[in-house]
Amino acid sequence: MSRPLFEGLVFDPDGRPVGVGEVGGEPQYVVDDGGFKFHVPAGPVDREVLGRLREQIMDNQAAVTEGAMKMLGQEDLFTKAMIDSSLKNMDEHFNRLIAQGLPAEARAYLGMLGFRVTINFHGEVLGLDQPGLAGRPEED
Repeated sequence: MSRPLFEGLVFDPDGRPVGVGEVGGEPQYVVDDGGFKFHVPAGPVDREVLGRLREQIMDNQAAVTEGAMKMLGQEDLFTKAMIDSSLKNMDEHFNRLIAQGLPAEARAYLGMLGFRVTINFHGEVLGLDQPGLAGRPEED
C-alpha cells in the first residue's frame, strides 16, 4: 500500500479534511490539531472502514445480491451463486483493494456521493457517512 486507501475522504471531528503523508514508508493520515500534526497509520483506519462496510453488506446480503443481479440484467441461479461466492470472499477482495489502492476517479465519485470518514488524532474512526450509498449516515 503506497497511499492511504481513502485519501481525500477522511475528515477530522471539526469537518476539516485530513492530509496524507508517509512515515518510514508507511502511509499515514495527517490530522492537524491546532497546528500540531498527528500522523496516524492509514492501514488500521482503512481496514476498520472496510470492516464496517463489510458488516453492512453482509447484514443486507439478500438485497445486495438481488440488486447486483438486476444491475447485471441476469436474475438466474448461476448469477446468484457467483455473487454469493464473491460476497463470501470479500476479505480477499479487500486485501487486493488495499494492495492496489482505490483509483482517484473512484475516490472522487465516492466523495460526490457524500462518502466520508471521520477520525480523531488517535486514528479512531468516529463516523462513516455514506448518504449516497446507504441512505443515511452511520454514527457510533
